[in-house]
Parts: sequence; C-alpha cells; structure tokens
Amino acid sequence: YETLLTEIVDSVGIITLHRPSALNAINTQMVEELGAVLDAWKDEALKAVILTGEGKSFAAGADISQMSTFTATQAQQFALHGQRVLRKLEHFPAPTIAAVNGFALGGGCELAMCCDIILSGPKAKFGQPEVNLGVIPGFGGTQRLVRRVGRQAALELMVTGRVIRADEAVSLGIALRIEEDVLAGAKTLAALIAQKGPVAVRLVKEVVDTTDRLDTDAGLAVEASAFGLCFATDDQTEGMQAFLEKRAANFTGQ
Repeated sequence: YETLLTEIVDSVGIITLHRPSALNAINTQMVEELGAVLDAWKDEALKAVILTGEGKSFAAGADISQMSTFTATQAQQFALHGQRVLRKLEHFPAPTIAAVNGFALGGGCELAMCCDIILSGPKAKFGQPEVNLGVIPGFGGTQRLVRRVGRQAALELMVTGRVIRADEAVSLGIALRIEEDVLAGAKTLAALIAQKGPVAVRLVKEVVDTTDRLDTDAGLAVEASAFGLCFATDDQTEGMQAFLEKRAANFTGQ
C-alpha cells in the first residue's frame, strides 16, 4: 500500500494512515486501500484493530485538492464509496480502536467515529468543519456524530464548523479518554482485549451492532440467543473451568 502502513502483532492489526506531507488527508486511493486491508483482514481471526495516523495528524480531512474539481455526480460517488468502506470498518468483526494523535477533522473525524473506541492524544483536535468549504460531511458525519453526542451538540458542531480540543471531545463523548501516549494506550487496550475469549468478544460487538436500532425486547432476544451460543464453544468451557480452578484461561477462539 502507498497511503497506509499495516502490520499484525500478537493478533492485533495496526493500520497507520501514511500521507504525512498532506497531514494524512483522505483521497480516493486511501479509501480504496483501506477497503482492501479490511477485506484481507476480516478472516484473519484478529483480536483487535488499531487505526492511527503517521506524524502529527490522524487525518486532517478529505483531500481538498482532489475534491475541488469534482462535479456533483463525482462528489456523490466519492461520498458513497467512502461510506461503503467506512461501513466495513464500523462492522469489522473484531473491536476497533482509533488512536487519534492530532487533527481528526472532516473525513478524519468521520473515520475515527467508525471505530468502536476512540482514544485521544492530549493535543488532538476534532471537528466537522465542512461548512467552511461550502459543503457538508459526506462520509457519515451527519449520522454518527448525532449518535455519539446527541442532536443538539452535533448540529452546533456541524453548522458552525467549530474545532474542539481533546478535553471537550471526551466530555461530549466523541472520545473515551485522553492518553498521554495515545498509540501506546491503544496497544495496551488492544492487548487487554486480546486476553479475553475471542468468540465472546466478537459476539459482544455483533450483538451491540445488530441491536442498535431495535427496541429493548428485540435486543434482549438477540442477546439471549448469543449468550446461549457461547455455551457451544470451547472458550466457554475453558473460561469457566479456569475460573473454578483459579488459573488463567487458555482461549483458542473455538
């Protein structure tokens, strides 16, 4: 890949946005390469995935130099393509962690919000400032920001284009917490997740994802079904036996 750096360490995938000269601005090539990585990794039995940016920025937004010449049709197709790839990230089987180490603006903020957990560096900045360019978010910001912070706060951020610091991002619920060394913090969190029962971890994410818009009764039915499914796995047998024997569990993901 030219716009991404990728590695897998101890069953944790790490994707680094790699256009530092452009503050990791998102262009068509980066979108396509991200989709290719996610497709290649979805069957790798990864236990977590970390997404971060190289240098001083997570992703400063979409590449304006590319977008400035779009026709209306080209802009719509760019948005649809980006939305499809970001949905792959949002619904990736393993938990995903965004380690935001600088600017996460526009498309960068939208990309981070597709991850299950966002950790923020102390100097990170978040925002959907597209109105400053005469456009609106196109990679899902109008939908995901509302779900993270509520309609009122999301609208204020999007119609003013205001950029916020890490502490406000945490208080609003965009980011979970501030980490002094955000990539190290993400790796620590991923390692903690990797110690748990892999089948159970994936089922937790699947249940949360699939019941997001269901009423409580329907969601509880899905939860009960997945809970029962756990008892057909070797991980459940090993996990409970290890607990009773007061030892660490040796999960196999089966």
